[in-house]
Amino acid sequence: MTFLKGIENKLRSASMNNIAIILGSTRPNRNGEAVAKWAFEIAHKRSDAKFELIDIRDYDLPLLDEPVPASQGKYSKEHTKKWAAKIDSFDAYIFVTPEYNHSISGALKNAIDFLFKEWNNKVAGFISYGSAGGARAVEHLRLVMGELMIADVRSQVMLSLATDFVNYSEFKPDLRHEKEVNTMLDEVIAWSSALKTVRG
Repeated sequence: MTFLKGIENKLRSASMNNIAIILGSTRPNRNGEAVAKWAFEIAHKRSDAKFELIDIRDYDLPLLDEPVPASQGKYSKEHTKKWAAKIDSFDAYIFVTPEYNHSISGALKNAIDFLFKEWNNKVAGFISYGSAGGARAVEHLRLVMGELMIADVRSQVMLSLATDFVNYSEFKPDLRHEKEVNTMLDEVIAWSSALKTVRG
């Protein structure tokens, strides 16, 4: 019985969705780091998907320097190939994004623009923060997702700098946000399972 249970667990693990939680800010003293770690801790309690925290700062991507458009998939730079391999390994993405001037950070847009097919026919969810909860950043991000053939779920988590941070810097989220994270993850996991058939 134990042997069969082990096989069952391995099969379930192999079929589970791999989901990246992408920290979309490279700014010093960024609020996003605490937000992304908090989201990862909530996600890590689940047993219906595998999660990995991805910090775009770790990839040290320069301002887009590929000579050929990403849609052609002819990557010439080692940093692009490394980034492409990592992003390609996931079935879905949770973008943790600040709102800068009614939009997403330049660093996040740059990281997204390096690739194309690696994003296709996958799913995205959003956790945003800012003076208006980052709502306007996510609206822009949804437009980008459409062009990349990423299906984005309706539920999102919006964190206010005024009420979810002490002095606009120390992250102390309202307890209700944990439920919002799980609702969004429920949708992302369901959709990512469905879109595996499209990619297959």
